[in-house]
Order: sequence, then C-alpha cells, then structure tokens
Amino acid sequence: MTQLSKLSFKTVERTGAAKDPKLERRNKLVAALDEQKLVLAAKIKGDAHTKQHAKWMTNEQGERVQVKTRRQVKPWFFEQDNGWYVQCRYGARVLLVDGKNNAVFVSKLEQVSAVLDAFRAAAQTGELDAVIAQAAERKRLAK
Repeated sequence: MTQLSKLSFKTVERTGAAKDPKLERRNKLVAALDEQKLVLAAKIKGDAHTKQHAKWMTNEQGERVQVKTRRQVKPWFFEQDNGWYVQCRYGARVLLVDGKNNAVFVSKLEQVSAVLDAFRAAAQTGELDAVIAQAAERKRLAK
C-alpha cells in the first residue's frame, strides 16, 4: 500500500457542458448535408464521392487487423420525371421536412445545391428539430 499512500485521492462529481441531444442531432445533420455538397460536386464532375472507412478483417496469419478502405457515399438526390428529387435524411430515414412530403423537386442538377443549402440553414436554425427528433426515435417492433 505504500504506492497508493503517495497518491492524493478525492471524491469528485464530474461537471462540464452536458451534451444537448438537440444540438448533437443538428450537428449530425449539418455534417451530413456538408458531405452531400461534396457528393453533388463529384456528380457534376462525373465522379463518385468516396470517404475513408475503417473495418476489421482477418489477414493471412489469422490475425484481426483494422484496414482502411474507401466507401462510396450515396447521394440524397436522384433523377426522375425529367428533373431531380432531393431528400433530406437523418441516418437511413427520410425526413418529412414540411410535415407531409419527403422530397423537393428541381429541374436541373445545379439547383440541387440551393436545396441542400436551404436544408442546412433550416437545420442550423432549429426548424427541423421536431422532424429530426421524430426520425431519431426508435420504434418498437411488434411481436
């Protein structure tokens, strides 16, 4: 016990900025919208936007190692009906941004950027908080 007697022990309650779930969800959506702007820029150039992803694999020696791979980011916009539909997503769920519709229609690919900017501005000001909270809520499966 001579090693422990040299230490200064105290009881402490951890204080600090508690994370606000609304702000965390907003920040997550804003980051995803920023990434969609990169996806759009790549699409306009004719490329596919990828990001680095880490996954665990077993090598030839049977050891589990972490490997960095590239993963394509799926766009939130698609071409249909002689135009482009833009959806706002939170994770895998499509948000009903205006309460009843799940997409915005624009006639040209270049106009998708303005829609993504509008979604980003709405997310930052808190206009989408209720919709995000509803999408983030986990639904129980019926047995």
